[in-house]
Amino acid sequence: MEDISIADLWDRVTGTQPDPPWWLVAFVALVALAAVVHGPTWRVARNTVTIAHEGGHALVALLTGRKLDGIKLHSDTSGVTVSRGKPHGPGMILTALAGYVTPPLLGLFFALLLAAGRITLMLWFSLALLAAMLIMIRNAYGVLSVVATGAIIFAVSWLGSAEVQAGFAYLAAWFLLFAAARPVVELQRMRARRMAPTSDADQLAHLTGVPGLAWVGLFAATALLALLAGGALLLPDTDLPDLTPPGL
Repeated sequence: MEDISIADLWDRVTGTQPDPPWWLVAFVALVALAAVVHGPTWRVARNTVTIAHEGGHALVALLTGRKLDGIKLHSDTSGVTVSRGKPHGPGMILTALAGYVTPPLLGLFFALLLAAGRITLMLWFSLALLAAMLIMIRNAYGVLSVVATGAIIFAVSWLGSAEVQAGFAYLAAWFLLFAAARPVVELQRMRARRMAPTSDADQLAHLTGVPGLAWVGLFAATALLALLAGGALLLPDTDLPDLTPPGL
């Protein structure tokens, strides 16, 4: 590994990188969509959505003055974030709301960074979020999941070529944008079968008096709007190759 000073590292993280070729952006978008649609792949990849979901609960709990006791991530891709404070009021409402809206908003934020050419910054920002979250993980599988995700991102950001880094960063952003809607669909399916009486939507219904279905609709609308806005940012502005035959 090459020697690098703090100043060089700072420049590397905060500097801009060239946009990847259009075909790479399109390819990783298809891979991300396939990972969401394909069941066996989704069952593994969904762990990253759970990390973002529970991280959203935790961050908003802290920002609203609640005491965060810990986060657990489970092998069935479920998770739980425990915080203490008033069992009602704005802080509790915002904390309950944060889970399902965090993955699409995080994907949109990543899209903004990538549209500005901040590929390395996006990768290292992800590492910082994972490191902060790791402190509050309270079970072995959760630690393994966060550390493994962080190790992959670090390896790509430190050892990968510029094209590999760009492809991975765009893949992560596309995946969060595409993946945000599927847990919402799964949530409503479980609610319809009365299998999720303590879901985030039902907790919000209890806290606010607004029906749970309305909160599910808000989650879905957030996912859709983030996908539309993020997709517009991620789609390259570069011209497609000229397919006109020579001499015409």
